[in-house]
Amino acid sequence: MARKQSDYLAALLSDGEEELTRPAPAPVEAPRERLRGTTLLGRESAIARVASGEVKQVTQLLLNPERVRVWSGNARSYQHLSEESCRELIDSLIAEGGQKVPAIVRRVENDPAYDYEVIAGTRRHWAISWLRANSYPEMQFVAQVAVLDDEAAFRLADIENRARKDVSDLERARNYAEALQAHYGNHLTRMAERLRVSKGWLSKMLKVASLPDSVIAAFASPADVQLKPAYALAQAMDQHGKAIQQAAKNLAKEQEALRMAGSPTLAAADVLKRLIDATKSPSDNRSDLFRWTSDFGRLGLSVQSANRQGATIKVHAGSGANIDDLVQAFRDAMEALEAQGKAPRR
Repeated sequence: MARKQSDYLAALLSDGEEELTRPAPAPVEAPRERLRGTTLLGRESAIARVASGEVKQVTQLLLNPERVRVWSGNARSYQHLSEESCRELIDSLIAEGGQKVPAIVRRVENDPAYDYEVIAGTRRHWAISWLRANSYPEMQFVAQVAVLDDEAAFRLADIENRARKDVSDLERARNYAEALQAHYGNHLTRMAERLRVSKGWLSKMLKVASLPDSVIAAFASPADVQLKPAYALAQAMDQHGKAIQQAAKNLAKEQEALRMAGSPTLAAADVLKRLIDATKSPSDNRSDLFRWTSDFGRLGLSVQSANRQGATIKVHAGSGANIDDLVQAFRDAMEALEAQGKAPRR
């Protein structure tokens, strides 16, 4: 379509939209030829708006979930989804007669087993798959196709996951750690800017991601690992790693024994306390309650003693840390003391 014609038709549609805001005149029977011309102009105007980029076409598809895989860059752990965790969504899909909110997918190349992969909508994919296997074979996976590179896909999935309570802090933390290397060249500041989060908060998430599986196994579920206490634990790992890992090994065995006996597992707060208490072992020759190391690998701040009445905090010379780093380290120290029950009274 010629540019002038496209602009002209778009202008006509614009005028028509303004006309909709005015009171409607008395109905007048229009000649059939005029109605036909108006219909044609309306259709051409819609085409013109799409061609000019003013309107973006969105394609929604009804897909067989077996032909759709879940993108590996998503934080949500697909294998941990279950009928119990998705029960509310399953009931909603049954009540509404299908999926009303489309997932976001992108096309898959060079994989004969799949046509698309889920970027946002992992729970919907799981629930539809479950329903098809449990008395609802007619259920279809509704998806909107998007063209996204991996970095854009990561940001889109992250936005959705932030609103989901069933995506644990640990899952998100490890997802961020992978994305930092894969999409941002290990530049934390750049990643924080792209995600529109604070650098300090993102740094804490990445620190939590460093907790090894052997320590996570001490908890009844990875979902029990929450950001604030897990960050204090990850900081303690820098200086008391061996003691914490040994305590975690013992706790993991205890948790398994409780499961086998059908007894309640240890609560996250109890696990955390025992892991932190392991740092006080006589075999550990360091008595500091908290130690912060700068990016240069040098000790920058430590808590030498603390109780409800006060704390002794030492700032070490030669760490290479700037004032902002030390202020953040002080905040981290106070949070670590609070997790240990030794924060000074406010």
